[in-house]
Parts: sequence; structure tokens; C-alpha cells
Amino acid sequence: MAILLLKPFKVPGVGLALRSKPRGAPFIRSGQPAEVVLDLSRLLWRSFYAAPTGIDRVEYVFARELLARLGDLLHFSAVHPAGGFYGRLDRDAVRRFLDFTAERWRSSDTTDGRSRKGAVVRHLIAMRPRPVPRATRPRLYVQVSPHHLDDHEQVGGILRCEGARFVTLIHDVIPITHPEFVRPQGAEEHARRVHAIDSFAAGILGNSQATLDALTPHLAHGLAGRQLAVAHFGADPPDPSHASDFPIPSRPYFLYLATIEPRKNHQLLLHIWRRLVERYGDAAPMLVLIGKRGWENENVIDILERCHVTRGHVVEAGQLSDRQIAALMAGARAMLMPSFAEGFGMPVMEALSAGVPVICSDIPPHREVGGDAPDYIDPLDGAAWLRAIDAYTVADSAPRAAQIDRIGQWLAPTWPAYFDIVMDLLDRVAADGGDD
Repeated sequence: MAILLLKPFKVPGVGLALRSKPRGAPFIRSGQPAEVVLDLSRLLWRSFYAAPTGIDRVEYVFARELLARLGDLLHFSAVHPAGGFYGRLDRDAVRRFLDFTAERWRSSDTTDGRSRKGAVVRHLIAMRPRPVPRATRPRLYVQVSPHHLDDHEQVGGILRCEGARFVTLIHDVIPITHPEFVRPQGAEEHARRVHAIDSFAAGILGNSQATLDALTPHLAHGLAGRQLAVAHFGADPPDPSHASDFPIPSRPYFLYLATIEPRKNHQLLLHIWRRLVERYGDAAPMLVLIGKRGWENENVIDILERCHVTRGHVVEAGQLSDRQIAALMAGARAMLMPSFAEGFGMPVMEALSAGVPVICSDIPPHREVGGDAPDYIDPLDGAAWLRAIDAYTVADSAPRAAQIDRIGQWLAPTWPAYFDIVMDLLDRVAADGGDD
């Protein structure tokens, strides 16, 4: 028997009904294995964007890996971009959409062409929201993006509609702990997300222990009574089947893979590169910036657009395909990550996994992910960054060679190990729900 589709912001009485049972609806005691409903709202809403964010990638990998592990016990749902209704998605249509998405990200064609937009529309139509069947066995609703978590009533309504317990992945608490680095309303919006997690989450997965530690002070109900896990994201091996069409610099170069926004500290690197060019002229190394322009970054944009000294030495590559990024990373002297705050630091992990040295800011998430391999520098110590970059410009310099040796001892996290932890968390939440 079907339940009517939910429309966000218009679910009467849902908030009051669920607040008495804040961490998900009780399971039906059927003795059957739990089914899992994975929310793909983020991927659907961002399907018109040419290049993915880290969160987009994580939601995609969850769909790919849980399909392989759960089979028919896995279902898909979303708050659909067409009308904002919540409902189930056809599994075969999702499979086709995932294949389409993976190829789009790999492709060197990152333009928003008419044919690609038409293909996206066809996929979205095929994944139109469908009614949610009544639960006849334990059910877990899993959301790994912050897509609609800022709407407390909507999250509660979805859980009531599904008759499910809620398991969520927390990526960071940066908008609350560092509001100066986000949009003006970012802290308030993220506080609403944390409120929904606090009210409803029976299971919380942290992308790092640092993230889970940062979340804890902001939970009114605390962590007690919830199932918890920390798992570091894995890295997909580079795809060697197709060469990149992005021009690889002929002289030494460094990469920074990040959205251009204040917490990423691009300004430090741009001032360092001006100094390098003033010191070495055309023999200075190059800096390749990969990532879109974000927000609150006027000073950085002014330097990129108006500084004639670094022109030709700093390349703003924008958003690139996976193949282009892999090709650039393979030849880089190092990946640079001078950010002030991170939840995980995925580029650190990806670079080390590819055997590429990393020079990164000395913050807990980076150390948790990188271990003893990278060179860590305070993000405010410009002189130390300048010395390190200068040394790494020479391919066989002692500091760079030493890090390459350390990378050989570093154990790269893998997606199979990651999802072993995820499956254990889901099992614990399901078993815990059986006692309700």
C-alpha cells in the first residue's frame, strides 16, 4: 500500500509527531534484514553542474558501493528538483544515471552544452518521484549530504513517511566553528542542519575524528544512545585509459585543488608566487589552481585578474575533469593545501594515494588523514611555505625525496575498507532499532 509523496515545507503535524521519538521511527519487529533507503537528492539537484564537489563524489560512491553490497535491499529516494517532492526512485533509472554521471565527470568536456542538458532532463524524468511503500521490515534512511537537512520539518516528515531510522554522514561543522569563512547566512543554515541531526539521527558517521569531535559540543542530546563510526574516504585509482587534453606545464609546477573561498587561504600562495617570480623571473615554478570561484573572495580575485607580475606563472584552470586532474597531479612537484579549516582534506588523501608529495596546513584533519607523510606548516607562516615550495621545486631535493620515502610507508585508505565500516554502522543501528 502506497503513502502519498511528501512535498517539502508542507507536511502538517510532522514536527510535533516525531519530536517525542527524536531518533527515528521504531522498527517493525519482523526478524527480517533491514532495507536501506539512500537519499540521492544532492546528485539530482546538481546534475546540471559540469564538475563535482567532494560531497557529490561521496554520494555517488555510496550509491555505487551500496548497490554492490546490498542488492535488492537497497532503495533510492530524493527530494526531486522538479517540484521539490520526496519519493522513491526507479532503481534501473538510477543505475543509468550513475553511469551517465561517472562518464560526465571523467570527460574532458566540462561545458554545459545543449545535448548534455537534454540528457540530464531525460534522466531526471526517468527518476521522477514514486510513492513510498509501507515498511514491512526494518528500514534505514541514509543521507550522506547536507542537501535538505536545514529543514527540520521536512526531515521529520521523510522519516515518518519511510517508517525508518536515520543514519547520516557529517562532513564538517566549519560554518558554525568558523562563520567568518562562509556566506553571511551559512552559520545559521548549518546550525539548522545540526539541529536535524541532533533530533533524528540514530547513527552518525564522521569523515574524521576531528569532525566528530567538532560536532559534539553542538548536539543538545549529545552522542549517548546513538551508534557512531569514523571512516576516512577512499581514493579511486586514476583512469589511465584516456589521456588528458589539458596542457601540462613544461616547467616545474604545483597544484592547489580547492574552491576559491576564504578558508582555503589562496591569498597566501598568491603572495608567495609573486615573491618567487620577483626572485627567479621566468625560471620560477608555476602554480595551477583547480576549482571554481566561490564566495567572499574579492581580494584573491583582484590578484588573479590584475597582478601582472604573476601572469603566466599562476594558472587559474577552473573546473577540470577527473582525467585532467589526474594528469596534472601525476606531474606536480607537490599538492599544496594551506587551508585554515577542513573536515577531512580529500586532496591530501588523493595526492598521497597517487604518490604525489603534499605540503599542507598543520591542522588536525590533515594530520589524521596524512599521518607522517606530508610536510605540515602553519597556515599563517608564509616564510616557511616559501622555503618549502622553493625546496620542492627541485625534483630530487632532499625534502621532497624524504617525503616520497615516507609516502611509501603511508597506507592509503580504500573504499572497500570504508564501506566495511559503513556496513557495520548500519548493522548496529538496525540491531539497536530492534530493541525499541
